[in-house]
Amino acid sequence: METIFIISLSIIFYTYLGYALIIYLLVKFKTDKEAPTLNTSGLPFVSVIVPCFNEGEQLRDKIQNTLDLIYPQELIEYIFICDGSSDGSEQIPASFSEVKTMFSPERKGKLAAMKRAVKETRGEILVFCDGNTVLNPEAVLEMVKFYQDPLVGAVTGEKYILVKEEDAASSQGEGFYWKYESFLKKMDANWNTLVGGAGELMSYRKELFEFLPDDTILDDFMLTMKIAEKGYKVKYAPEARASEFASANVEEELKRKIRIAAGGWQSIARLPKAANPFHDFALFFQYISHRVLRWTVTPFLLVVVFVLNHLLAFQEGKEFYTNLLFAQYAFYGLALLGYIFRNQAVSIKGFHVPYYFYVMNYAAIRGFLRWMQKKQPATWERAKRAG
Repeated sequence: METIFIISLSIIFYTYLGYALIIYLLVKFKTDKEAPTLNTSGLPFVSVIVPCFNEGEQLRDKIQNTLDLIYPQELIEYIFICDGSSDGSEQIPASFSEVKTMFSPERKGKLAAMKRAVKETRGEILVFCDGNTVLNPEAVLEMVKFYQDPLVGAVTGEKYILVKEEDAASSQGEGFYWKYESFLKKMDANWNTLVGGAGELMSYRKELFEFLPDDTILDDFMLTMKIAEKGYKVKYAPEARASEFASANVEEELKRKIRIAAGGWQSIARLPKAANPFHDFALFFQYISHRVLRWTVTPFLLVVVFVLNHLLAFQEGKEFYTNLLFAQYAFYGLALLGYIFRNQAVSIKGFHVPYYFYVMNYAAIRGFLRWMQKKQPATWERAKRAG
């Protein structure tokens, strides 16, 4: 029992802290750290594709934001695909002469729309971004510079969560999580490759874009991992930013997290090469450490550790386990406070982090159950956003 407890605790520590420390040290002692510089001669033709669904009048702002991107106009095209929209917003892109509009009344999901749009593109590089994000003007240039390396097959931008002081649990917790996740992405890419990109702003070499099944839940993750499995690198461009507000509340964020967790399980079942240490050990190491453990084993081990800790505590000479049990109760007590004040702004920095941590792992377990029951559709309702 004690051995199971120590192994479980070690895996939890490794998942959330140990891997971050190891990948940081690997990058620190890596000899080749030079970031690419932009060569403006010979820029590739780029296709910017924006899948939209019932975006409302805000879609006008998104289109203008896209048209404001800094890139030679003779080397860029804009495609807005509004399949399934029923709020009239599908007519908005047609009022912009620079934009190619695609629309089908049938809703098959984001990936199906993406694949339909790709067939109409002329670009060597495909850039995808969500209809509710705001891009900085240099975003495309910042991503394109990585493609000067022929081994780079995909580049992801930075998902930037807009957090205000008065925001409640979902915004503060999500903002903290994405700072941590952005650090890991930067380390992963600097050492070897990203293991999954952010669909809010992703780009791919068109020749490597894979037409995945329409029932794929995490299209951004699967597309980038399929490219990594082929031996190409997926890089991270932190200066290419896609900004959006956090989920309006924890309930909205929970829906999103459960969907991601269900998609994680589906992805694991469809990525045999990434899980094979003999195919590409560096990719295997990153994939298991950064993704698989967090989606699969670790959430359940948190329950195991909590239960076993009770059986090991309060024994003579077992002060370590007693203190650890009190620490667990203190942490989950803070999570309970976070739940009580989840819809209120709290000025104490990090106050909502324990609750957000609990929500993440609860969602992972719920996502597993949903995946097992085959109840997670590829189409989904976008989470309501704060701000």
